[in-house]
Amino acid sequence: MNHKTSTDRICLALPTNRACAEAITGIAEEGAYAARTFGTEVHLVILDSCDQATRTEHTRVVADLPATPGVTVHHLDEARQRQFLRRTIRRSRLAAPDRLLDLMLPADLSYGACTNRAFLIAGALGCRSVHRRDSDCSYQVLDGEKVFPIHHELASLGKTASKASAAVTETVLAARHGHRRVSMVGASFIGEPSVDIAEIEQRDAGVYHDIVSLWAPTHWSDEQKEQLVEESFKGAGTTPFTADHSILTLVDPMRVDMSNIAFDHEVYERVPLPPATDTIGSDYFLIHLVHDAALPGVLHNRHIQNYYTPFRRTDAGFRAYQMRFVKFLLSMLYLNDVYGRMGAAADTALLDEREQVRGDVVSGFLRESAALDRTENVWRLDRVSTAYRKLGGRYAEFTDLMDARREELLDAAQRDTEDFALLIDVWPVLVGTARESGLGSADT
Repeated sequence: MNHKTSTDRICLALPTNRACAEAITGIAEEGAYAARTFGTEVHLVILDSCDQATRTEHTRVVADLPATPGVTVHHLDEARQRQFLRRTIRRSRLAAPDRLLDLMLPADLSYGACTNRAFLIAGALGCRSVHRRDSDCSYQVLDGEKVFPIHHELASLGKTASKASAAVTETVLAARHGHRRVSMVGASFIGEPSVDIAEIEQRDAGVYHDIVSLWAPTHWSDEQKEQLVEESFKGAGTTPFTADHSILTLVDPMRVDMSNIAFDHEVYERVPLPPATDTIGSDYFLIHLVHDAALPGVLHNRHIQNYYTPFRRTDAGFRAYQMRFVKFLLSMLYLNDVYGRMGAAADTALLDEREQVRGDVVSGFLRESAALDRTENVWRLDRVSTAYRKLGGRYAEFTDLMDARREELLDAAQRDTEDFALLIDVWPVLVGTARESGLGSADT
C-alpha cells in the first residue's frame, strides 16, 4: 500500500523511557488543539521504551484519553517498534540488516535513534512533519490555558518563507531565501538547565567554565568560549510566557531545544540524526544542518517547561548522565569538524538542484572527520579527569569509572561517527520503504 505524504497529516511524537502519565495527557491535549485549530490530521506517536509495569500504566493512560476527532494515538512499545523496523529493513533489501536494526533500536539509550524511529514511522503514516516533545517537560500556562508550541509550528512549517512571513511577528531573512520552504520551527525551554551540571557551577565556577568550554572547537578564542559557556544548556532562562513573539529567520542552533521542535519531512526524510548511544546532544544535528543550508525557520517563544525526574537525582542517575555528558564532549571532535565543513559549504554545496539537503555531502564530511587524530579527545578526557577530581566526592568516584573506560570511550566516539555516515547513506531507501509499506501490524 502506497502511503503518500499528506499535506494535512502530521506526527506529534513523544519518545519516553520513564513514567510520564502527565506528559502523555498533555501532548494529547496539544494534538487535540492542533486538530481543532488547524483542521490537521494528527498522529500522536508514543514510542515507549519503559519497563513492563510503566508501559502498562501508560496503556491505561492512553485508553483513558478522550476520543478526539482528527487525532489518532499510536502507543508502540519496543517490541512493536522492532517488528516495524525488521519488516521495513527486510523489505528495503539493504545490506547488513542486523546492524541497521541495531542502529535504529540499540540496546542502550540513544536520543538520536528514538527520534529516527519517529521519523521513519511518520513516513509510514504519510505525515508531512514531525513535532517532537520530551517526557520530562510540561507546557507553560497563561490565563488558565496551556501554551502549545504547535500553534507556531503549524502556522508556518512547510510554507514558503514569503507566505509564512504573514504568520510571524518579524522577518529577519534575506529576500533571496523567500522562495524556500520553512523547514524547522522551534523554541527552547525555561526552568532547570537541560544538562545535569548546575551543581558543578555551584561548587566551583572555574571548574564549570573549564568543563563546558570543552565542547567548543579548540581553535576558538577565549571570548568565544566564554560566550558559549554563558549560553550553554540554560535555554530561555526562567521568565514565563506572556505573549507570542516569532521570527522568520535562519534559526541559531543555540536558541532551540529538541524537546520543542518541528521539522518538515523534506529535511528528515533525507538526513537522519546520529544514532550514537548514551550521548547527550546526539539529536541536535538537523538543527545545524537546516541553519547551514540556509533553509528558513521560525524561532518562537512558546518555551517548554523543563524539570528533572527523580532518577536523575540518584547516584545511578548521576553516573549515567555524567557518562552521557563525557561522550557528548568526545563527539564534538568530529561534529565540530563537520559543522565547520557545513558552514563553509553553505547552501551552494549542501542543497541539490531542487534545493533539498544532500545526504551524500553530509556523510562524506562525516567519513573525513572520522579519520581525525584523537589527540584532542585524549586532552578532553584529561581535562575532565582533572576537573572532576578537584570537585571530589561522587565526581572523583565517577572519574575512576571514566578513566577505566578511556580507550573504549575514544573508540566509541569514532565508531559513532562512522555509523552515522552509514545510516545517512541508506536512509532514503529506508524512508521510501517505510512510506510504501506503512506501519502495518505494528500498530495494534
